[in-house]
Amino acid sequence: MQTNRSNVGALIGGTVLIAFGLLALAGQIFRNLDWGFLWPFAVIGLGALFFVAMFAGGKQAAGFAVPGSIVGGIGLVLLFQNITQHWESMSYFWTLIILFVGAGVYLMGWYGGDAEQKRSGWRIMKVGLILFIIFGAFFEMIFSSFDGFIFPVLLILLGLYLVVARSGLLAGKKNDSNDSIPPVS
Repeated sequence: MQTNRSNVGALIGGTVLIAFGLLALAGQIFRNLDWGFLWPFAVIGLGALFFVAMFAGGKQAAGFAVPGSIVGGIGLVLLFQNITQHWESMSYFWTLIILFVGAGVYLMGWYGGDAEQKRSGWRIMKVGLILFIIFGAFFEMIFSSFDGFIFPVLLILLGLYLVVARSGLLAGKKNDSNDSIPPVS
């Protein structure tokens, strides 16, 4: 299916109108529902609109995956914050934005068919996850108001990953004779 810019605009505008209509209808049907609790879904929906634009625009619009991942990911973080009421975790949840950027770059490479972008996105996601674990462990140990086992376990897993990754066990490389240490005479 070939689309042009006017069709993409109509698709996005139509999607926005459908979303607002569904919210208004849900507000009329479910009057006792606490909409103050569900507001992060509006941010998640805004992120989803970027993905609608990406799919509607074809491979040349693959770049919409980056803002879609960032905005949608922030919406998921806000939903988590709203559900748990653990707003202190925002002191380190900002590191997830780096992970969301990496996810967007990865998805952009996947949708656009660029393997190098996928690899770059994966590397950015790893940096974001490592920062999340480090900052999360630091701030949760200071505030210790969340489950006391999550971040120590994540620190152990991060340490194991670093040890295993740096030892070459994850690379799956076969030993070549050029890589081995020459014998001592």
